[in-house]
Amino acid sequence: MTLLAVERIKLFTTRSPWWCAAIAIALTAGFAGLMASTSESGTELTVSSTQFGHQFGIAVIMVLAALSVTTEYRFGTIRTTFQAVPHRGPALVAKTTVVALLSLVIGEIGAFGAWALGYAIRPSDSLALTTSADWINVAGVGVVFAFAAVIAVAVGILIRHSAGALSLLLIYVLAVESLVQLIPTVGPKIHQWMPFNVAEKFLGGQGGPSRSDAVLSQGWSLAYFAGFAVVLLAIAIGVAKKRDA
Repeated sequence: MTLLAVERIKLFTTRSPWWCAAIAIALTAGFAGLMASTSESGTELTVSSTQFGHQFGIAVIMVLAALSVTTEYRFGTIRTTFQAVPHRGPALVAKTTVVALLSLVIGEIGAFGAWALGYAIRPSDSLALTTSADWINVAGVGVVFAFAAVIAVAVGILIRHSAGALSLLLIYVLAVESLVQLIPTVGPKIHQWMPFNVAEKFLGGQGGPSRSDAVLSQGWSLAYFAGFAVVLLAIAIGVAKKRDA
């Protein structure tokens, strides 16, 4: 608990988490408001379409998560942390836990805010959360944000430099998975197992706003995405233990 408290204090004493949280919520909810207010009157807004903006929110969350690590390497404060916790692993796990929990909360606020905004603008559309699929589509956003944050923290530990980590994460999230499909023959098959494509399958199934082509079921899609995040974090912690701070 002491390590969690320390990491919480370190995270919230800087401005970047607050800015990133506000931007992630604004993007996630804002797109719902935009779609609800600009779509034609004959077009019905759905629960899944209110969550379109979460794909942009994920990018901001990963920036927040990566900066939580890389700024410590940049200013050298990570050395003090590792001196206090020589084994390093518990400190990095605590940091990841705090960032993931914050991302979970941000994701839930953004997702339910998006749904509520869409419902307020288009009350006549079928936006009630009446099925388990609807609840997963909305409440699952926070879960995906949390594991995306774990991935970003792991990348931050591995690269240690803010510019490099952020560039890699943003390029991957916004472009790489989509471009993989352009590879002849094997591209579409590889894309089915790309982590964020699989995460979209968890959120919306085959009928989600992204039309994920992942072959796993919704439950196994979440397990796959979570497993990918945990394995990458374990690799990053193992590397961190073997090199100088």
